Amino acid sequence: MTIALWLIIIVLFLLGLVGIVLPMLPSAIFPWIGFFVYHFGINDDKLSWVFWSAMIVITLFSLISDFIASSYFVKRYGGSTLGEITAFISVIVGLFVFPPFGIILVPLIAVFIVEFIQNNDFDLALKASIGSFVGFLASTIAKIFLLLVMIVWFFMDITLF
Repeated sequence: MTIALWLIIIVLFLLGLVGIVLPMLPSAIFPWIGFFVYHFGINDDKLSWVFWSAMIVITLFSLISDFIASSYFVKRYGGSTLGEITAFISVIVGLFVFPPFGIILVPLIAVFIVEFIQNNDFDLALKASIGSFVGFLASTIAKIFLLLVMIVWFFMDITLF
């Protein structure tokens, strides 16, 4: 039974990684299910309160990274405040429109349109919309890193402490 539970935990961790690339899979939920499988199925007193607290903080940061990164990079690439707001909102819309590509394409197109209408400058609009794409890449890298930190911390907590 323990081997089956460990296999489930490993599959859940892998699904978390896949979910980062395929936004229709809730990548932040899978590791948590793995943690709960371990806690309730294998050993209920091994994971520390520090672990649980850190996982909450890391998960929250991972969930908001798309929105923060998209807005930040639009601004950094010359976009306006309205472009930042558009990037933020269009990431949310992109989650539901044309998954999994909507999270990339909707902000890219929406920021371009808003910036072009505002400034009537193709190059500036293109640069700001590229910023939304760079933001997506940055948040993806950040989420991969954060998920790996969660998984490594999990194994450290159950084996070392």
